[in-house]
Amino acid sequence: QVHLVESGGGLVQPGGSLRLTCAASGFSFSNYVMSWNRQAPGKERELVAAIASAGGITNYADSVKGRFTISRDNAKNTIYLQMNSLKPADTAVYSCKARGILGNTYWGQGTQVTVSS
Repeated sequence: QVHLVESGGGLVQPGGSLRLTCAASGFSFSNYVMSWNRQAPGKERELVAAIASAGGITNYADSVKGRFTISRDNAKNTIYLQMNSLKPADTAVYSCKARGILGNTYWGQGTQVTVSS
């Protein structure tokens, strides 16, 4: 059974940092492209950052470039999102997604990030 479990969300002041973690199980993690996505209230879900199966290639939404870093540890079946210089506009539910080469997709349940003073 596939599981993607996010953790690390919470309330942080503007300018602060958080590190999100997504722990995966039940599929061949190292063969999947992994990504972080977010959805703010009243807005569509958007891609935040993605990382290739081997970890060498990443891409980011323009709004988070230079502030967020995605990484993965294939030995631990885990991906991370280091978020620095957080802004109120970063407030959203952050979910991790796994996508296989055949297009099969798995989602986590999400973790809330709130940036507010």
